[in-house]
Amino acid sequence: MTDTGRQDYLDTPIEFLKGVGPKRAELLRKELDIHSFRDLLTFFPFRYIDRSRFYTIGEVRDQMPYVQIRGKISDVRLHGKHRTTRMTATLSDSTGQMELVWFRGFKWLKDRFKTGVEYIVFGKPALFGKRFNIAHPEVEPVTPGAISQDSAMHPVYNSTEKLGSMGLDSRGIAKLVKNLLPLVKDHLAETLPSGILSSLRLPSREEALFHIHFPADDRMLKRAIARLKFEELFFIQLNLLRHKLIRNEKSKSHIFPGLDEYFNGFYRKKLSFELTAAQKRVLKEIRGDTLSGKQMNRLLQGDVGSGKTVVAVMSMLMALDNGFQACLMAPTEILAFQHFESVTAMLSELGIRVGLLTGSTKQADRRKLLSDAADGSLHLLIGTHALLEDMVQFKALGMVVIDEQHRFGVAQRARLWSKGSMPPHVLVMTATPIPRTLAMTLYGDLDVSVIDELPPGRKPIRTMHQYDRSRLKVFGFIRQEIAKGRQVYVVYPLIRESEKLDLKDLNDGYESIVREFPPPGYAVSIVHGKMKPADKDYEMQRFVSGQTQIMVATTVIEVGIDVPNASVMVIESAERFGLSQLHQLRGRVGRGADQSFCILMSKDELSADARKRLGVMVETNDGFRIAETDLQLRGPGDLQGTQQSGILDLKIADLTKDEQVLKYARRQAMDLLKKDPGLSFREHRMVRRQLERLFPRQLFWSRIS
Repeated sequence: MTDTGRQDYLDTPIEFLKGVGPKRAELLRKELDIHSFRDLLTFFPFRYIDRSRFYTIGEVRDQMPYVQIRGKISDVRLHGKHRTTRMTATLSDSTGQMELVWFRGFKWLKDRFKTGVEYIVFGKPALFGKRFNIAHPEVEPVTPGAISQDSAMHPVYNSTEKLGSMGLDSRGIAKLVKNLLPLVKDHLAETLPSGILSSLRLPSREEALFHIHFPADDRMLKRAIARLKFEELFFIQLNLLRHKLIRNEKSKSHIFPGLDEYFNGFYRKKLSFELTAAQKRVLKEIRGDTLSGKQMNRLLQGDVGSGKTVVAVMSMLMALDNGFQACLMAPTEILAFQHFESVTAMLSELGIRVGLLTGSTKQADRRKLLSDAADGSLHLLIGTHALLEDMVQFKALGMVVIDEQHRFGVAQRARLWSKGSMPPHVLVMTATPIPRTLAMTLYGDLDVSVIDELPPGRKPIRTMHQYDRSRLKVFGFIRQEIAKGRQVYVVYPLIRESEKLDLKDLNDGYESIVREFPPPGYAVSIVHGKMKPADKDYEMQRFVSGQTQIMVATTVIEVGIDVPNASVMVIESAERFGLSQLHQLRGRVGRGADQSFCILMSKDELSADARKRLGVMVETNDGFRIAETDLQLRGPGDLQGTQQSGILDLKIADLTKDEQVLKYARRQAMDLLKKDPGLSFREHRMVRRQLERLFPRQLFWSRIS
């Protein structure tokens, strides 16, 4: 049988496995996304139980995780009526007695137990009164096959209540896997080169997949885990690095040979401050890319307020100086509009035409913008996803800047490449610092630049955590800051009161703030996502111009608003926000030379995770440390959103713990592609086949020479 045939067999629909059938198959698909033999094979246990150890009843203690006991069962009884019915039985051995309890499924259990027969009972003991019991234990008679010889480490699989009701609890799934393994034994083609297997001393794929489900011992389990983690991360890195290789070798782009009136005029006349060393370093990297003749694909990371926008503008001016156009894409209309306002103000005296295209742009304005972009009279177009529409065409697009890259999918990013005869240079920016492991996994195909210093004169923001009971003290502090001429943000998580969540309501909050800070002495703005754009802009402008001292808002002000005079950020129900969002909100202050403050308000009772999040915010302003903690607490999927879920649906690797494995996998993938860029060597064909199976829509091997 060919390797392809061996692989195809694993795609057999799951209903054809013994013990499944149509009804169970439908449930497995819905509940666990298991459609095929392959899906079940890679549905790994989340922990293991050592079934080689037997306890006596006399050895059982409180807080034990699981115990396995040999004993006799007697006195089986039903108690209660209807919904309150439960079944109990007494388990006895030479050291004592304990109770077994079932709250469901006892109709077929009631007559199963026989007197005088010894049973193996397995479950989690709990102390009830002065006596131990085990609820819903696993019970089987002692027979020669009952004490498993193939594995003392028993797998525990995730299941659901619906699956359990059809006999597919963890134990039921283990039985299915046991049925599957002999069938697929001859269909598990190796996916890693022999050189990597021998140098890293990894087990074969077949051995790893068998021992991840039913390990012979702890050593074999560790070897299986190491192999499967490495393999998973290796192919992700190989795919990303292959994209980078294709681009470097084949994706030619425009060369920007000179810098002229736009770039130099802006730098000499319009910049009212000195660029930081980090900004200059990043601009030098971008300049090098635009001279190389190869397409730039660069990720620009910079903490809130580090000056990424200025770098983006100067990058676009490089294109304009060489007769090309540029565009900037933002994830929301508010952010696109704010970019439009700030960029227009920066470039107003240079004769540069800047346009704004969003979903709400009027038809007449849209037609004019599209016409001007197509004939080249529009230099720079700023917009939202609307820029991706097929009707948006440029005469000569040379530079694309994408803000808050993690809110766009990779495919969306690529759609902008097709808007010219040659792919434009691409700069993607994020104000959300990305942990190293996540950056390597999500953006391993990009070159990375980091602005790792703030503009001179900025003081670190002081962050405090206050409980609701200290509200009057916080109001007093706000009055002191306003008396100094400063302004204040007060941010709420919701617009209207939610019955499900105990959160501060924006409207109630606005009313209480107005009561505490009444006119004519104070003026308060309110901004939220449900307002009409014109009303929102009016309120924002009042705050920006200093007509109001306090802005009560939802997280619409998370990115974009730049008010140097705002020195206090109060975040209500701070425990309900993720670390990344808290850090973004804090970045709205600290933009001037004055000392700024962030006050995290929370209820008195907090979960351990919430306490840790708020504690980290108080301890540090370092966005990268905050991002690492966020990754540990929330996981990569939550951190980056659904667009990247295809990459982050990791079966066994853990980005919070496996940084070293990831680095090593990336190094091995690099070495392999250096030797064999097209994976055409005989010994690498299985690697290529696996890559094509894992990433079927992303392969363009014809472009690799």
